[in-house]
Amino acid sequence: MAIRAWLKERVPVSGDDLRALTNEPVPKHLKRWWFCLGGTPAYLFVVQIITGILLAFNYQPSPSTAYESVRYITEEASFGWYLRSIHKWAATFMVAAVILHQMRVFFTGGYRKPRELNWVIGMFLLLCTLMVGFTGYSLVFEQLSYWGATVGGNITESVPLIGPFLKRMMLGGDAYNERTLSRFFILHAAILPTLMVLLLVIHVAFLRLHGVTEFEDPDEKDGDSKTFNFWPDHVMTELKIGLVLMILLSALATIFPAAMGPQADPLTTPEVIKPEWFFYVTFRWLKLFPGTAAVLSMGFIVFVMFLWPFIDGFIRRRRPKSEISVYVGIVAVLVIITLTVWEALVAH
Repeated sequence: MAIRAWLKERVPVSGDDLRALTNEPVPKHLKRWWFCLGGTPAYLFVVQIITGILLAFNYQPSPSTAYESVRYITEEASFGWYLRSIHKWAATFMVAAVILHQMRVFFTGGYRKPRELNWVIGMFLLLCTLMVGFTGYSLVFEQLSYWGATVGGNITESVPLIGPFLKRMMLGGDAYNERTLSRFFILHAAILPTLMVLLLVIHVAFLRLHGVTEFEDPDEKDGDSKTFNFWPDHVMTELKIGLVLMILLSALATIFPAAMGPQADPLTTPEVIKPEWFFYVTFRWLKLFPGTAAVLSMGFIVFVMFLWPFIDGFIRRRRPKSEISVYVGIVAVLVIITLTVWEALVAH
């Protein structure tokens, strides 16, 4: 009791105060997992940070030591293979979850007034997630990761006006060199995660200010409550999802552990350069069009995605019942699936 009184005097917050602060009513449709996908990548991001810190104790970001340090983690360090495999599978799931979350927001119109800026922040988070995946993939210093980074630099150079400058900033020179890996490591382990944390804080702040978009529940009966408590109901749902994800990640890490590919050889170009699955769309697009045209068209598509809430708002002011965004989304998903499967079928 003395300890409790001591704490209460120095931390004058009661249990009732905490319940009032956290027990915000949550729309009933969020009981369905696919409507609250935002919590899934956030949980996976925490897993990435924890496993990434543990892996960084043994990783050495230089061309002469990177591959050997990853081999040591995978084959000799205690539970290194498990940590690396969890990190890899969590990255895969995180990218998929962020993409699915953006798709859910798009198809349900969750980006519309007054939530346009939160969609823009979500797009920045998506790009940061893809960049974290790209830089992490490049740190292993395998053949495919080395040549993938080289191709990424060449693609960046195709951007008009600022392309050569961006390539030099990314690679630390005009080509892959001894400074490139350290730059990727700083981006992967420090700059991008810090930026993502800041964006997440702003994202959640906007979510609290505007509230969650509410939808009609077809199963709802007259008199039923349209909300449920954030604590403990919604928190327990998120914890259950986290537990299922941890079991799934552990199972995949054990059954399909991260392996070692051939060490990077700058003098031997692989017959087929294969990126991670989430870049299959980009890779196939680049093969369909000339370099600069492909880069400009991809940039234009991303630009339109950022501005879509304002484009959709402009259309709906003239045609209030318009749901053109649904048809645009369906076409976009079909194109993404087609290009991804097409690139996946190319032999490694």
